[in-house]
Amino acid sequence: MSKDRIDTVGLGTDGPLVGVQGLGCMGMTAAYGPTDETEARATLERALELGVTLFDTADVYGFGRNEEFIAPFVRAHRDRLTLATKFAIERREDDPSFQAIRNDRAYIRASVEGSLRRLGVDHIDLYYMHRRNVDVPMEESVGAMAELVAEGKVRHLGLSEVSPGELRAAHAVHPIAAVQSEWSLFSRDVEGGAAGVVDAAKELGVAFVPYSPLGRGFLTGSFVSADKELDSKDWRRTQPRFTGDNAAANAALLEPVRTIAEARGVSLAQVALAWVQQRAEIHGLAVIPIPGTRKRTRLEENLAATRITLDAAELALLEPIADKVAGNRYSDMTFTAVGRE
Repeated sequence: MSKDRIDTVGLGTDGPLVGVQGLGCMGMTAAYGPTDETEARATLERALELGVTLFDTADVYGFGRNEEFIAPFVRAHRDRLTLATKFAIERREDDPSFQAIRNDRAYIRASVEGSLRRLGVDHIDLYYMHRRNVDVPMEESVGAMAELVAEGKVRHLGLSEVSPGELRAAHAVHPIAAVQSEWSLFSRDVEGGAAGVVDAAKELGVAFVPYSPLGRGFLTGSFVSADKELDSKDWRRTQPRFTGDNAAANAALLEPVRTIAEARGVSLAQVALAWVQQRAEIHGLAVIPIPGTRKRTRLEENLAATRITLDAAELALLEPIADKVAGNRYSDMTFTAVGRE
C-alpha cells in the first residue's frame, strides 16, 4: 500500500472494508454557498486515489441534486467505493419552511427508488435512516429497510441521531452496520447520558461514523462569526454556535487546539480530526469520520490527520472543551437523540 493511502477498517461486523476516513459530500452542492464544481469533482477523484472509499450523501441535500452531482463519479468507480445515502427528512423546494420526518414503509420505499434513480445505480451500499420519528415503530421502519436488503436494492443498514435504546431495538430487527451522529471536540453527547450511543455501538459491533467532525468548519479556525464572515446562503449563519456572543465565546475555546497545532507544525483541522480518529482506540470500536470538503488541498490536509496520534498531555488539554461550548448544535434539536432525552 502506498504511504499516501489511508488505512482501512471494517464497516461494522459484516460490512465492507472502508478507508478510516470517509468524505461527506453535502457541501459540494448544498448548505455552504457557491461551489467550484470542477474542483469538487477533482476532489472526489483524489479522495479515491488516497484510499477514501466511503462517500456520504442524502436525498435531502439540495433536494436530490447532491446525489445527482456525485452520480457520474459513483458509476465510474462503482466497484471501488462504498456509497452511503439517507432517507427520512422530507422538504419542499417551493416551501422552504416545510420539514417533516418520515419513517413509514411507503415513504422508505419511494425514497430508495428516488435515490437509485438519481444516482443511476442498482443498489446502495449503506442506507441510513437520517432522522427518527418516534411515532413510527422502529420495527416498521427497520423492517421496511430490511426488505430492501432482501430485494438487493440495499446492502447494509445505518441509523443517524439515535439513542442507545433505539439502536438496540433496530439491531434486533436487522443488523445495523453503522450509526452516524455528530461527534467532535465541540459535540460529545454520544459518549454518555441518554444519548450516549457509543457504548451500544461497541457492544453490537456497529461502526460509528461521526459527521461534522470539524464542527462545520469552525474547529479549523477559518471563520469566527458566521453571520459576519460567511456567504449569505451559507446555512451556518442560522446555527446558534456560530453567531453572536456564542461565536466569540466558542472561538476562544480553540486556544488549546491552536497550541497543539503550533507545537506540532500542523493545522487546527488536523488536531481536531486526529482527536476524532483516536476515539476508535479510546472507545474500542470502528470510527470513520466523514469531514466534508470541496477542495483537494483540504482533503489531503484532512487525510494526513489519520497519521497523527495525540499524546496523553495533549488529550488532557483538549478534554474540557466540549463542556464549555456555548449554544446548541442546531437551532431546533427536536429530531436529534439529545432532543429525545
